[in-house]
Amino acid sequence: MGHSQYDDAGRQRAAWNAGKKVGTKRPLTQKQIWAVRFFLDSERRIRDRALFDLAIDSKLRGCDLVKIRIRDLVAGAEIRTRAIVVQQKTGRPVQFEITSDVRASLLAWLERRGGSVDDYGFPSRINHARHMSTRQYARLVDEWVAAIGLRPEEYGTHSLRRTKASMIYKATGNLRAIQILLGHSKIENTVRYLGVDVEDALLLAERTEI
Repeated sequence: MGHSQYDDAGRQRAAWNAGKKVGTKRPLTQKQIWAVRFFLDSERRIRDRALFDLAIDSKLRGCDLVKIRIRDLVAGAEIRTRAIVVQQKTGRPVQFEITSDVRASLLAWLERRGGSVDDYGFPSRINHARHMSTRQYARLVDEWVAAIGLRPEEYGTHSLRRTKASMIYKATGNLRAIQILLGHSKIENTVRYLGVDVEDALLLAERTEI
């Protein structure tokens, strides 16, 4: 059980977010994506490259990404061009694309990983019958961004979820499309998630001449 704020023990305990930066995490830029990929390739980290690439393409929450099974990614001997998973948070299915470069990194990892289609794509380092934990995934993201000179406090697993969505929004201004891709039930959630504000709206309006 937790401590009441009025308990002496509660006053002595540090807040869970003490010294940490909370709030929206920054998405990665295209240049930063290339830098992470270069780092992972130079270190020959096939699993991490596949996980990073899939995180960017899928736009999934960490809890859904780590639970992906091999059958979600493959069709016969090939990697799917599109996949679908049921989100843990909402219980709603969401589809995502798997682009050619990502299919290549996934294929390289799954050939190394082996296993059956019912196995998790990214197993736990402790128990290979279980999936990687979200905490382990978060630690890996911290390591990746630090390796390319970014501050881990400013980035996290949600950075990878937001990256491609933010790029698509900046290119198209299509919030409805982003809502579908992220699996949000309400467009207000998408607006808040992307950090869309008045400045964004005005810039989009200024690009439209009548």
